[in-house]
Amino acid sequence: MSTTTSLAPPTGLVGPDGYRHRWMVLVVVMVADVMDLLDATIANLAGPSIRHDIGGSETTLQWVLAAYTLTFAVGLITSARAGDLFGRRPLFLIGMIGFTAASLLCGLAPGAGLLIAARVAQGFFGAVMIPQGLAMVKSSFTEADLQKAFIPFGPVMGLSAVLGPILAGFLLHADLFGSGWRSIFWINVPVGVVASYLAIRYLPKNLHTHLERDRNARLDPVGTALLTAASVTLIYPLVQGREQGWPGWMFALIGLSVVLWAAFAISERRATHPVIERSLLSNKAFLGGLVFLGTFFTAMTGFMLTINLFLQYGLHFGPMHTGLTLAPWAFGMAVGAAASGAALGPKFGRRVLHGGLLVLAAGLVVVWLTIGAQGMGTTGWDLAPGFFVTGVGSGAIFAPLFDIILAGLGDNEIGSGSGVLNAVQQFCGALGVAVLGSAFFQLLPGHGFADSIRDLVLIAIGCYAVSFAAVFLLPRAARSDTEVVH
Repeated sequence: MSTTTSLAPPTGLVGPDGYRHRWMVLVVVMVADVMDLLDATIANLAGPSIRHDIGGSETTLQWVLAAYTLTFAVGLITSARAGDLFGRRPLFLIGMIGFTAASLLCGLAPGAGLLIAARVAQGFFGAVMIPQGLAMVKSSFTEADLQKAFIPFGPVMGLSAVLGPILAGFLLHADLFGSGWRSIFWINVPVGVVASYLAIRYLPKNLHTHLERDRNARLDPVGTALLTAASVTLIYPLVQGREQGWPGWMFALIGLSVVLWAAFAISERRATHPVIERSLLSNKAFLGGLVFLGTFFTAMTGFMLTINLFLQYGLHFGPMHTGLTLAPWAFGMAVGAAASGAALGPKFGRRVLHGGLLVLAAGLVVVWLTIGAQGMGTTGWDLAPGFFVTGVGSGAIFAPLFDIILAGLGDNEIGSGSGVLNAVQQFCGALGVAVLGSAFFQLLPGHGFADSIRDLVLIAIGCYAVSFAAVFLLPRAARSDTEVVH
C-alpha cells in the first residue's frame, strides 16, 4: 500500500502486511464465486426435472438458464463502476444477501414464470456481487502477497466444475425431504447466510485507495438502458421465436436490437462517462478477443445444454446418471486448467489457445463418432473418452485466456476491459443457450435425438473454427500483472 496517499489509513490495515483479515476476505470472495459458478451450471442438469414438475414449454428450459446469464452479463458492465461510486463493501453485501434471498425464491417458485423471475433476480445480484469481491481482494493484500492470494482460485474453480454436475445429480436423485430440483437452489441459502455473516464481520470498511475507488467515475444511464434493451430484444426472439412460429413482430424485435446496438455504440462515443472505455473499441487485439470469447462460449454453453437434453430426454438417463456421465468432461477441464495455468500458458502464450481448441475439437469428433456408431444405445462409458478430451481442451483455454486478451491493454483500460470480457462471456452463454437450444429443438422432429446432437457437434466445431482464427489477433503472451477476472 502506498504511504504517500492523502487519504486516511484504511480500517484494519496493520503495518506493511496489508489488511489483517485479508485471508478471510479471500475466503468470502471465493465462496461467492463458487456460488455463482454452481448456479450458472447445475440448473442446466436440472432442466428436465424442473419442466416435469412445474410444466412449461421446451423454451422454459432455455429461459431458466438464459434469464440468469443474460441479467448477469448486462449487470457486470456497470456494477464495477457502481462500486467505484458507492464502495465495494456495501455493494458486495447487497449482492450476497440478495443472491441468497433470490436462491430461496427459486426453490419456492410454484410455476415457470416466477422461477424465471427469481433467476433474473439471481443474475442481477450476482452481477452486483462478483466484481466487488476481486477488487477488495486486490486492495486487502500487498503487491508481494497478491500472487499467492490468487493461487487457490484456479484449483477451487476447477474442483467446483468437477463436483457441480455430480452434486446436482446427487441432490436430484436423493430428493431430500421431497424437495426434488428445488434443493439445488436451496443449498445456496445456508452457505449464503454464513458467507453474509462473515462478509459483514470481516470485509474491510474503508479501503478507499486508488486500487478500489475512482472518485471521477460516473454511471451512464443512457448507455446502460440502451445496452439492456439491445440485449433483451435480441435474446427474447431467439428463445421464443421457434415455439411461436416466427411471427413478423419477432423479426421486428431482432431488427430493433440491431438499431439499439448501433445507438449504444454511438452513445458510447459521445458520453462523458461511457459504460465501456472508448479506447477499447479501437483496439484490434481486444476486439479479436471479444470474437474469440463470443464464439467459444456460444458454442460451449449451448452445446452443454443440448447434451444434457440428449442424455436425459433421448437416452433416458436419470439426473444422477447424467451427472456421473458428465464428470469426465468436468474432470478433464480441471486437468487442462491446472496444466495450462501452471506451465503451458506462461511458456507458450496464445499458442495454448490454438492447442486447446484442437484438443477440444478432437474430443468433439470422438463424441460425434461414438454417437454415430452406438446411436440410442450409447452409454456413459462410451462417451467418457470424448468428454474427457473435450474437457482437457476447454480447461487448457480457460486458465490463460483472459490474461492473454488483456495483455495488450494499458493500465487505465484493464478494469473496463475485464468487465467487458466477463459480460461478453455471460451474454454469449445466454446467446448459445438460445441459438443452439432452438436449433436442437428445430432439428429434433425430423432427425431424432442422435442425429440432432451430432448436427449440433458440427455446429459447435464451426464456432470453434472462428475462435481459432481470432487467436491470431491476440497478443502472443499473457499479461503478468493483471488482476484475476471471473
